[in-house]
Amino acid sequence: MQLPARIGKYELEEFLGGSMSNVYRARDMVLGRSVVLKILTAAGCADPEAKARFLQEARLASNIVHENIISVYDFGEEQGQPFIVMEYLRGDNLRDLIRQGRTGDYRKKLDIALQIARALGCIHSHRIIHRDIKPENVYVDAGAGKIKLMDFGIAKSEGVQLTRVGFTLGTPYYMAPEQVTGERITHLVDVYAFGILLFELMTGAKPVTGDSIDQIFGRILHEPVREEPLRAAGVPQHVIELITRCTEKLPAARIQSFTEICALLEEMVAVPAAAPGRWTVQAPAALVGAVHSAPQAGTMPGPLAKLPARFQTQNWIVVLVAITVLLVMSASYLIARALIR
Repeated sequence: MQLPARIGKYELEEFLGGSMSNVYRARDMVLGRSVVLKILTAAGCADPEAKARFLQEARLASNIVHENIISVYDFGEEQGQPFIVMEYLRGDNLRDLIRQGRTGDYRKKLDIALQIARALGCIHSHRIIHRDIKPENVYVDAGAGKIKLMDFGIAKSEGVQLTRVGFTLGTPYYMAPEQVTGERITHLVDVYAFGILLFELMTGAKPVTGDSIDQIFGRILHEPVREEPLRAAGVPQHVIELITRCTEKLPAARIQSFTEICALLEEMVAVPAAAPGRWTVQAPAALVGAVHSAPQAGTMPGPLAKLPARFQTQNWIVVLVAITVLLVMSASYLIARALIR
């Protein structure tokens, strides 16, 4: 399409990319704001399934309002070609940030993961399965660092019977085993993909690699996610356990909701920042399954802290003081008798 061009009240200003749909930066001439216009190509319109997915994306995304999900302002059709109007984001997608090493420190990575989890929790509350969680579909605002989940092109309402073609949709590296085998999928495929994305966010590398689709699928089906790269990157054990629980092969063995994932991540974020170097953040009790005993009531600070723990309580302090007083009194008595003689 030759620019500048006009579609309804939107003036197309810059081509941003595309394949089955073309994406443009545009200007809403009525409201005077920059937007993104996504237009299904003629080839996409000729493919009934592609057109159905495009219209589905418009319907699903327009019904969701959340601070971590891209906003859809409008959708319509121009000369037989459907289009979607979305908010214009300034920043980078998470793939570029990972590749360039610009995801920040451990705390920032946890914050990114938490925002993604909140977005997924929101869409699951609408009984929608995203099915294509990957760094390319996560946008990071250049200023505030706000996360925006994008691309509902292959999302499905939960319970909808999918076609065989639908099972192959999605990026292979992030597909759950049940997607690979063509079984009925649930919201737990997003939990699995989130675990894979969290691995990549923490290490900078994908946990699943291969030279062919068959090799990648074989590893997804038969090889557990390796913990060694996570440990080598200094990732705390409680984060490793979260990744492991998200990427279990059997859906029933995974964490069952993003409500639980968000609670765990919020607990991790609340832990004081680790010292420079290797991350040594204390594992939250909910993850490790044990609560460390709190100091006994009355434990004394200062020099007494050097004593064994059982001698630091108030009862033991009283005993020690009493013994000291008795010793002083005995010594005084013996000295007095010696002087009298």
